[in-house]
Amino acid sequence: MKQVQGVFEPILTGADRPQVLDEYPVVHVQPVAWGEMDGFHHLNNVVFYRHAESARISYLRASGMVETRTDIMTVLVANSCQYQRPVTYPDTLLIGVRIKNLGNTSVVFEKAFYSTAQNAIVATAESVMVRAGQDGQKVAWADDERAAFMQFENREL
Repeated sequence: MKQVQGVFEPILTGADRPQVLDEYPVVHVQPVAWGEMDGFHHLNNVVFYRHAESARISYLRASGMVETRTDIMTVLVANSCQYQRPVTYPDTLLIGVRIKNLGNTSVVFEKAFYSTAQNAIVATAESVMVRAGQDGQKVAWADDERAAFMQFENREL
């Protein structure tokens, strides 16, 4: 994983995780804050999207795929979340992230939100990212980038 000096890495990449998250190469650790609850006394639905974003960035950092480039941008084009159980404070979510599909110019990430208080998956989510050049045209993943994703995932994509 590419290290950023002075930044705490809330990422589990080893075996220190619940068995249900074994198939996810990255598990993002996300404490639930009191202020994230809504008037119904559970984690606000929008907060799941923020945590999914943080988990996706943790995956990209852990895989070494975050590089500053001015010629290519990555655009989030779709996002969904399926809620299975309410989450309340105090809790810590372990968010497993893996690639569901690596397309020519896109990547679909799937996430599983595991509640340490409930010892269960409480939500699942997907996000689709597309790469584009400065002109807005889609840009294909290079062979070495595809190989890096597969090596990190330890499977064919």
